[in-house]
Amino acid sequence: MSTKTGRFVFDWWVIEKRVVYLIIALVIFGGLGASGALYVWIYGNPLKNVGAGTKLPAGARFISFEGDVRVIRSATRETIVPGSNTELYPGDTVQTQATGRARVSMADGSTLVVRPNSTIIIRDNASADDGKKTNVHVVVDSGQMSVRTEQQPEGTNNVVETPKTKNKIGEQTGASFGVNPEGTEEIRVTSGAIETTDRSGEKTTLYGGVYVSVNPSGTISRPQKLLDVPLPSAPRDLEKVLVGGKGSATLSLKWLRPQSGSAAFYRVEVATSPFFVADGKVIERDQLAATEFTVSDLRPGVYFWRVRATASTGQASDWSDPKKFIIATRGTGSRVPVSNLSAELLGGSVYIIRGRAEPGTTIRIVGRETLVPTEGSFQLQITAPPGTPEINVDAEDPRGNSSQYRLSLTTGATR
Repeated sequence: MSTKTGRFVFDWWVIEKRVVYLIIALVIFGGLGASGALYVWIYGNPLKNVGAGTKLPAGARFISFEGDVRVIRSATRETIVPGSNTELYPGDTVQTQATGRARVSMADGSTLVVRPNSTIIIRDNASADDGKKTNVHVVVDSGQMSVRTEQQPEGTNNVVETPKTKNKIGEQTGASFGVNPEGTEEIRVTSGAIETTDRSGEKTTLYGGVYVSVNPSGTISRPQKLLDVPLPSAPRDLEKVLVGGKGSATLSLKWLRPQSGSAAFYRVEVATSPFFVADGKVIERDQLAATEFTVSDLRPGVYFWRVRATASTGQASDWSDPKKFIIATRGTGSRVPVSNLSAELLGGSVYIIRGRAEPGTTIRIVGRETLVPTEGSFQLQITAPPGTPEINVDAEDPRGNSSQYRLSLTTGATR
C-alpha cells in the first residue's frame, strides 16, 4: 500500500518594495472612497453649499436714478457714479446731491426712494436660498427716504434705522423717514405698521395715517394724525401758457386741501429746476391761507412748482410731486436740433436714451420727459412697448418750437 503526499508548488517572484507600497496605498484610498460614498448616501453631500457660501450675495439694485447720485463702496471707499448694472452690497453708501434722486429694490421686494440731499447706508440685504427668509437693514444717515414693502414670508426682517430710532417695517407698509440737519427726525406712516424703538429701548407701534417727530434728545412725540399732501390742480402738468403783449405771463397756481389732516397754511415754490435747487428758485411764498396763489411777470421758459401744507401743531406734509408748465412765445417755426441720439438696452424692453440738445429743451419719449441741463447732454430711462422697433423723440425748446425724431431701438439710427 502506497501513501501519496499532496504538495503545492509555488512560483515566487521578486517584487520591488515600492510596488508593495503602491498596492497598500490603493487599498487605503479605495477604502476611504467607499466610506465617503457610504457617508454621502446616508447623510447627503456636506459640500453642496460651499460654492454658495463663498459667492457674493446678490446686491440691491437701482430701479432708476437721475441727477447727481453717488455710491461709496464699503470695501475700497471708492466713490463711483452708478450705472445701469451697479449693485449695492452691505456697507455701501448711497448719496444724492441737490439734483439727485434714486429708487432701489431690496432682497425682500421692498422699494426705497432716496430723496435729494440724502445719505443712506445698506447694512444688510440677505436672502435665503429658498427665498422665504430675507434680512434687510438700511440706515438713513441724513435727508429723507421712503420705503414700501410688499407681502412678506414668515421670517422676513426689514429694518430702517436712523440716528435716534430703529424701525421694524411690517408687510404692505408705506413709510418715510426724515433726518434733519438740526438733529430732529420725522416718521410718517401712510399705510401698514412699523414698530419703532427709541434709544432707551422703549417700543411704539405706529399704524397707517400717523406722524411722529423725534427731538434732538431722542424723545418720540405723541402720534398725530398724518397730514396728507395737498394736490396741485392748475395749471395742468405740461400745460403751455403763451406770453402776453409785454413779453411775460400771469397765471394762478391752484391746489386741493389735504384729504387727511387739517392744514393751517401752505407753502408754494416755483423753480426752473425739478429739484428746486436754491439757484433755480423763482418764487417762494409761505403762510398762504388760501388754496390759490397768482404769479406774474413770468418770462418764457420751463417752470416747475410744488406745494406742501403745515398743520397748527407744526407738522409739515411732504411736498407734492413737481408739476411742470411752460411759458412760451409763439413759435417761429425753427427746427429744434437734437444730436447723438442713442439707445442702450438694459433688459427686457427697458432702454436708456441719450443725446444732446440746447439747454432748456424738453425731451419727451414714450410718456416720459426730461429737461436738457446746462451742459447740453441728456439721458432718459424708458420702457418701450413690446415689439416696438422705433420710437418717437419729441423736442420742444423754450421758444415754443418743436421737432420730432425717429430713433431705431435696434440700430440706433435716427431720421
